[in-house]
Amino acid sequence: MKKTIALLLLLSVSLLATVINEEASQQLLDSKMAIVDIRTPAEWKETGLLQGSIPIMLFDEKGNYDLQDFLTKLNQAVDTKKRFAIICRTGSRTRILAAFLSQKLGYEVVNIKSGIVYAKHLKLPILPYSQK
Repeated sequence: MKKTIALLLLLSVSLLATVINEEASQQLLDSKMAIVDIRTPAEWKETGLLQGSIPIMLFDEKGNYDLQDFLTKLNQAVDTKKRFAIICRTGSRTRILAAFLSQKLGYEVVNIKSGIVYAKHLKLPILPYSQK
């Protein structure tokens, strides 16, 4: 019986969690939704950061990652009980991460599907990255 209840709870979280695939836009920026940039510091330096975004690296330059460290930093920086967005260079990394965060953790995530490349194309406000 306990296993059945646990399974139903897990399924209900999976059903409630959603991924919204959306392009970068001024409307998204105006919404004041938290936006997490998961790229590397080298990428942030190269292109800058979408105005208001929070840099939290997931994959390093060699493709390695520390998921627990990322989740700790994410939960410190963002209220994950509310909808938040994630961005990378072109949307490939965030597509995978958004599905994981939604399906496994029940977060409501907006995947900025064409990434910073498209945001720059739209001439959205991009700020230089400065290490703190």
